[in-house]
Amino acid sequence: MTEVMVTETTVAEVMAELASLEDPKAREVNERHGDDHGVNLGRLRALAKRLKTQQDLARRLWETDDSAARLLAILVCRPKAFTRDELDAMVRQSRTPKVHDWLVNYVVKKSPHAEELRLAWSADPDPVVASAGWALTTERVAKQPGGLDLPGLLDVIEAEMKDAPDRLQWAMNHCLAQIGIEHAGHRARAVAIGERLEVLKDYPTPPNCTSPFAPVWIAEMVRRRHDD
Repeated sequence: MTEVMVTETTVAEVMAELASLEDPKAREVNERHGDDHGVNLGRLRALAKRLKTQQDLARRLWETDDSAARLLAILVCRPKAFTRDELDAMVRQSRTPKVHDWLVNYVVKKSPHAEELRLAWSADPDPVVASAGWALTTERVAKQPGGLDLPGLLDVIEAEMKDAPDRLQWAMNHCLAQIGIEHAGHRARAVAIGERLEVLKDYPTPPNCTSPFAPVWIAEMVRRRHDD
């Protein structure tokens, strides 16, 4: 009983500190990107650094259903401590882009369950969950392509990316670009698919940033590697 009370107090203290970090300007910027918190991410990371790894606290922060608390939970958790079912539930609960992206990149990718979840999520009817599967596939395309059916992935992208919901479309497009960047034998087809579908062709890209339009993205990354 004492241990529970201590943990609950800790959660209350952390939530109070997160509330004190609330910045209306940060919230305004975040909300434009679909996120619903107002905490500067640099300050959030500083708080996480001070708290260090605390798996029980991370689980309890996640349970608050507060986006800033969930981002903090991701930073203080022990990724390999979550079960497959916990991660599956967490990704389904992650409806804001930043929480979803951090969960996949900082936690799921480090999990021993990543491959099993990649296969399950890629076929999920929920496009947000499916986008997590595609993000894990993109990771494998870059780092561990052995065993992947790259032509088959290109077939699916060619057939489904154009009409996919935004988050899923973005993830599939990233996979398309990664195949073109990493695998010279599939580069021409990846570029041709991108040119034909024109997904993100007109995406507003700041100066000195690479366009997410796959043909441009592929060409730029290949050029950089050649120059290096």
